[in-house]
Amino acid sequence: MTVRVRGAVETLPKLMRRLRKDSASSTVTQTPVLPSLRRAFSLYDQINLIDNIPDDQLRFQRYTETGFTVNGVNYDGSLLCVGNLVTSWGPRNFSEITPQSLSIFQIIRPIPEILILGCGRNIEPVDPELRRFIRSTGMKLEPLDSRNAASTYNILNEEGRIVAAALLPYGVSS
Repeated sequence: MTVRVRGAVETLPKLMRRLRKDSASSTVTQTPVLPSLRRAFSLYDQINLIDNIPDDQLRFQRYTETGFTVNGVNYDGSLLCVGNLVTSWGPRNFSEITPQSLSIFQIIRPIPEILILGCGRNIEPVDPELRRFIRSTGMKLEPLDSRNAASTYNILNEEGRIVAAALLPYGVSS
C-alpha cells in the first residue's frame, strides 16, 4: 500500500513539470493529453474496509429467507447480537417479540445505546408496551427490515459503538 502511495506522490510532480513544459512549448490550439491518474490515486486499491475487520468483531455477511451468515457461520432462525456476541433468539415472527423476549437487556452491561430491531421482510409498527420497555432499559429503538438492520448493525459496530440487534429472518412477514 505504501509503495503505491509513494509511487503516486513521486509521479505527480513529474507529471506537473511535464505538463508545464508541454504547455509552454505548444501552440494555443493544441490540447494537451493528460495521462490517467486513476490507477495511481485509486482509493479502492488503498482502503478495503470489508476485509480488514478485527477477528473478534461480528459482521453480518449474508442473509437468507431463513437465517443469517455471521463471520462465516450460518445461523438458522432469529438472532440476538450484543456488542460482539451472537446467540439464537426465540421469536419466530414479529408478534412473538415481547418485553420478556428482550429481558436480557435488563441485566446486560454496558447497556447498548441502540437496539436495532430486524422485523423480517417489512418494517412493522412496534407495540407501545415494547417501546416503553426498551426505553426503560436506557436504549433507543430502531425498527428496520432485517436486511437493513443487519447492515446498520455492521456499520455501527465498526464505528465502535455499543449496539445490539434483535433480528428475525428476512423471510418472515406479518
